Amino acid sequence: MARVAEAVSRFIAEIDCVVRPEWIDANGHMNLAYYVVAFDLATDALYDVLGIGQAYRSTTPYSCFTVETHTVYEREMLVDERMRVGAQVLARDDKRLIYFHEMFHAETAERVATQELLALHIDMRLRRVAPFPDDRRAAIDAVLRQREGMPLPQGAGRRIALDRVPRP
Repeated sequence: MARVAEAVSRFIAEIDCVVRPEWIDANGHMNLAYYVVAFDLATDALYDVLGIGQAYRSTTPYSCFTVETHTVYEREMLVDERMRVGAQVLARDDKRLIYFHEMFHAETAERVATQELLALHIDMRLRRVAPFPDDRRAAIDAVLRQREGMPLPQGAGRRIALDRVPRP
């Protein structure tokens, strides 16, 4: 449980889920699409903490669109197993937000999967990228200050690559 406790200390939002029978694929484990569903629930919780969630979308002409994700599957999850997903913010600029999710098996505390995401702040009237309002930038910066000096989570910034690409 130390791994979960250490990770949870850097999370600003987290959710708990149980693997449902309908999430199981032909291999007898949770289908990759449902890892993304669980991560998306964690995104909703993160956005609420940052003040850019549903209430923000309902009261302003702004939203955030995810434009890139990188998901790494490290362990299987089986039916009825419980997981905890935590979210943290890694960086932002005027129009972009990078955040990272870690999924842990609730009983064994093993890290199960990670997902790194890039979101754009969107003016929904124009459906174009727009700067975060000053108050939202300040809220995100306050969260980023909390993680100053902390290392990036294992796997953040990872890319898909082969050391040697065979040539035909």
